[in-house]
Amino acid sequence: MANAIHKRISVADLVLDSENPRLPKSMSNKSEKEIINFLLSDASLIELMLAIGKNGFFEGEQLLVVPDDGGKYLVVEGNRRLSAVKLLHNPDLGEIYKSKITQVLKETDENNIPDEIPCLVFEKKDDILKYLGYRHITGIKSWKLLEKARYLAKLKDDYFPSDSINDASREIAKMIGSRKDYVIRILAGYRLYEVIEKNGFYKISGLDDTTFYFNYLADSLSRSNISKFLGVDFNKDNPTENIQYENLKEWTDWLFNKDLPNKIIGDSENLNTLNKVLASSEALKAFRDGENLFIAIEFTDEFDVQFENAIKNAIKQMEKADFLTVKIQRFYSNLDNDLNEIYQRIRKIKSAKEFKDGEF
Repeated sequence: MANAIHKRISVADLVLDSENPRLPKSMSNKSEKEIINFLLSDASLIELMLAIGKNGFFEGEQLLVVPDDGGKYLVVEGNRRLSAVKLLHNPDLGEIYKSKITQVLKETDENNIPDEIPCLVFEKKDDILKYLGYRHITGIKSWKLLEKARYLAKLKDDYFPSDSINDASREIAKMIGSRKDYVIRILAGYRLYEVIEKNGFYKISGLDDTTFYFNYLADSLSRSNISKFLGVDFNKDNPTENIQYENLKEWTDWLFNKDLPNKIIGDSENLNTLNKVLASSEALKAFRDGENLFIAIEFTDEFDVQFENAIKNAIKQMEKADFLTVKIQRFYSNLDNDLNEIYQRIRKIKSAKEFKDGEF
């Protein structure tokens, strides 16, 4: 790390960083009070307030700061801790969890609320950014994935603006002690995320930069057919140079639009199934037409496989019905008709098989 000066700085002279990677873009250039309330929406900030209020500020966890243009210090690392201290000094900053804040203050020893906080002062913000990669991406204090993606994108834009994503990922991986394939996938995912963000999250109800699960995007890009569908090619220097914008909108709908009858969850099982569906034009058409993902997947098989699966599923249902015969109080009125229908279909299938066998 670059040379830094150890200094105790008044809480009043410490400023929160609205460009912090942990904050969504919608919080950019917001007031201190707005930033504090956003961080407060994560209940863990209450726990941090209580820890400081009872035990004092841990001197070993210095804030990393740089001088700003107004004679104060911008906190690049340690915004949550600073927010907790500012709330202990001025609880009126909190517009939510007021009763919890009041309870914290009751349990707080006023002598533990610091007027000054130990800091490491750097000349410029760039001196700190590289260190954050070790700490929050490969280190023990890991950020959420979207926060990591914002940080990696900032490193790319600040340090390697003219390099391809492929070349920049190699250098960034060295900087932060990570793998190139991981960095390139996160950077490619973030480029797609920026398209979604610029399009207002396609006006999907309830979806914004605070509710978007970046994990869905990163995990999707680890599957070849989904990557191809989105126009991402990791064999190219710039994997996102041919983004399929309409497909990206469609993918976003599938994963986030709660109004869709066949919305899917972005877990491993669903993404693996989607990956198979996208490899088949028939399966994709069925899914686009509104079929459930696990119905659409049946169209990826040859017809003989579909037939076998249908027979096995029918056997399972008949076994279940057989098990229930001794438990029900009475048989429903149309049972004889339904049993006859089953019998006729069995005869029809058996006749078709005998005919096929006779052809050879």
